[in-house]
Amino acid sequence: MLKLLTQNSTSNKKPVNWQGLLADIILTALLSGPIAAPFLAKSGLFPLNFIASIIYFMGGVVCPQPEMSLMIASPNLMAVCMRCYGLLLALLTTRLLYAQNRGQGWYWLSQYRFTGATIASVLICAYLGEMLAQIFQLWSYNNWIVTSFGYVTGLGIGLFFAPVLYRESRH
Repeated sequence: MLKLLTQNSTSNKKPVNWQGLLADIILTALLSGPIAAPFLAKSGLFPLNFIASIIYFMGGVVCPQPEMSLMIASPNLMAVCMRCYGLLLALLTTRLLYAQNRGQGWYWLSQYRFTGATIASVLICAYLGEMLAQIFQLWSYNNWIVTSFGYVTGLGIGLFFAPVLYRESRH
């Protein structure tokens, strides 16, 4: 009887999707880090200040306009601008969508192969397009505008890559 119960409990276990788990951990860090950094920096405690400086350094590497970030814990800004954070929010959205339907919706771009990659590329270019419009003074920096364009870019990335990152391994 004990052997039968043990066999059933172990045979029903699904293998851990390590790639998806790692992607979720990274996404969580990317979403929480830019918001946590100002509070960590304001704490005045060495270990927390050190962690904040790492987050700010990483934000400065990936964000083209970190000086345009939101003021969260005065005088400290978020570690990335809202364009970058909009991108991260879209990645969170696509992760939640993937959790709902496991990549079976019509909107998952990777299922369309070259056409999906082309659509994803166009969506990803929204980030660059908005920044160029700002550089050529078609409009000035506005958090609502940059967040929206970052979100569109994040949708392009997430709708193409989420099914690839989170699909179950086939054994």
